[in-house]
Amino acid sequence: MAIDQRVVRRLREEVADLLAQQRREDALTGAAPMSAEDERQYARAVIGRVLDLHARSELSLGRTPPEPDEETELAEGIHAALFGVGRLQPLLDDPLVENIDINGCDQVFVGYADGREVAMPPVAESDDELIELVQLLGAYSGLTSRSFDVANPQLDLRLPDGSRMSAVMGVCPRPAVSIRRSRLSRVTLDQLVANDSLTPELASFLAAAVLARKNIMIAGATNAGKTTMLRALAHEIPPHERLITVERSLELGLGEFPDLHPNVVPLEERLPNSEGLGSIGMADLVRRSLRMNPSRVIVGEVLGDEIVTMLNAMSQGNDGSLSTIHANSAIEVFNRICTYAIQSAERLPTEATMMLIAGAIDFVVFVERRNDYAEGGRLRRIVTSVREVNGVDGRVLSSEVFQPGDDGRAVPAAPIACIDELIVAGYDPAAMSSVPVQGGWQ
Repeated sequence: MAIDQRVVRRLREEVADLLAQQRREDALTGAAPMSAEDERQYARAVIGRVLDLHARSELSLGRTPPEPDEETELAEGIHAALFGVGRLQPLLDDPLVENIDINGCDQVFVGYADGREVAMPPVAESDDELIELVQLLGAYSGLTSRSFDVANPQLDLRLPDGSRMSAVMGVCPRPAVSIRRSRLSRVTLDQLVANDSLTPELASFLAAAVLARKNIMIAGATNAGKTTMLRALAHEIPPHERLITVERSLELGLGEFPDLHPNVVPLEERLPNSEGLGSIGMADLVRRSLRMNPSRVIVGEVLGDEIVTMLNAMSQGNDGSLSTIHANSAIEVFNRICTYAIQSAERLPTEATMMLIAGAIDFVVFVERRNDYAEGGRLRRIVTSVREVNGVDGRVLSSEVFQPGDDGRAVPAAPIACIDELIVAGYDPAAMSSVPVQGGWQ
């Protein structure tokens, strides 16, 4: 049954006014403000009262009031419009949806886990309503309110379900929104093995590398599965360790699993206000994290000058760090890092950056998104390569210790220099003993 979105909008405004009135009364009486969860529960009670008034109004006007099923849908629609993502909520509730691309309110395209791309109905009545929805999410998602208007035409944030949203306006004919789902938030290496993303041998190696406190950079193209791999590796970290995560917009959500990570401090980049003041960048947050007694520092995604600060941290005793970076291959990561470093405030030259990389990064894990046409177009996200950093001689020296096998997944290929440390951490090299050495120095 399709609910009337005009009724949802009108009733949502009434509920929002009542919530705002309650906040003002609490402030005047000195009462403690409601927590986010308390406000959501209180809102449900207010929605019930508003719907009762709506039903009585319909009866007084000689119209049929909403049926119980319709009233339930109205209540969920109002609550989603207040705290969720409005008409996007059913798409986010579908576990098979991976990506949602919106080119204006009525051009909606959904990508499913099985590779299908499907055009969907509008998610708003107008582009202005779509912008209003994004503004609402920007105001209530993340640690601080983020504006979305002519002065701030770009917005990146994490939705309540963990999905990543990116929105732009003003630089395109119509507002555009892209949402990338995070279907596997509590993901483990065993799950990735079950999904054919990596072999059991590689899973054992990666688990040991994390326990041995090796610094690992996860590389890949957009939507290749870098964040999922980062979560899986992070879940191998012992629960007693204190984790500091640094992100542009909160998305890792490691603190959502207190049984796995009871001691997590998530840091989120803060954008400047309308006067251009108050910003706190990623590099500043990485520096701040080092003063907060971290066992490990996890940087969600390296996109700029924070790379120099992070590499310095890795090479100065903060072992066991994890991060992701965009790259087209494992070996290209080193050039990408040099590009970021030379653009940083330090203007680090290539030679110095190469030395910093060699002293900071232990392994580069490359993940790839493949479409297996032989299997009916099935999408797979797999680890295809792992490189070990061995030193520097004018450039970073590395060996491909795992390389693509027959099915694309990485298999053992070359000796591992730090094998003794990995054995102590639980890795069984017997899985590699019968594999002929290939690759080598590159």
